[in-house]
Amino acid sequence: MRFLYLVLAALMAGLITGKVFSPDFGNLYELMLYILILFIGIDLGMSSISEVRRVSKFVVLLPFSTMLGSLLGGVAASLILGISLKWGLAVSAGCGWYSLTGPLIGQYSAAYGALGFLANLTREIITVILYPIAAGKIAKEPLVSIGGATTMDTTLPIIRKFSDSETAVVAFVHGFILTATIPFILPLILQL
Repeated sequence: MRFLYLVLAALMAGLITGKVFSPDFGNLYELMLYILILFIGIDLGMSSISEVRRVSKFVVLLPFSTMLGSLLGGVAASLILGISLKWGLAVSAGCGWYSLTGPLIGQYSAAYGALGFLANLTREIITVILYPIAAGKIAKEPLVSIGGATTMDTTLPIIRKFSDSETAVVAFVHGFILTATIPFILPLILQL
C-alpha cells in the first residue's frame, strides 16, 4: 500500500511542478522510456527459458482476449452513452495506448480524439493503482490485461514488482502483441 501512496505522491508532485514551473523536457521522456525498457529487458533476460516456455500458450491468447474484451467494453460504452458504435470501438481499441489513440482519432473528430486520449490515459492510471491492490487477490497473469498495451513499457515495472518474473514475461509479450496490432485495428475501425 505504501508503494501506491508513493506513486500517487509522485503523480501529484509532477502535476504541481508542471503547473507552476512549466519545464520544457523536450524528448527527455522518450529517453527515459528507452532506459526503462532497457532495464526491463535486462530483468527479462535474467528469466530462464523454461519460464518463457511455460507461459507460451497463455501469452499468445491473452492479448487477443484483452483486445476482444476492450472492444466489447467499447460496444457497451457506446450503448450506455448513446454514442456511435464507431467511436466507442475506436476509443476502446487503443487498449491504453493514449499517445496513438488520441491523435489518430483526433484526425477524424477532435472531441472523440480527446476522449480517446483521456480514456486510454485513465486505463494506464487505473493499472498503476489497481494492479498492486488486486495482485494478491486475483490470478496475476490474467490481471495483466487491465494494462493493455502499456504492459510492455510503463506499467511493466509495477507488474514486475507485485508479481514475479514469469508474469513480467507474460506482461511484456502481451503489451508487445497489442502494440503491434493496434496500429492496424484502429485505422480499420475509423474507416467504418
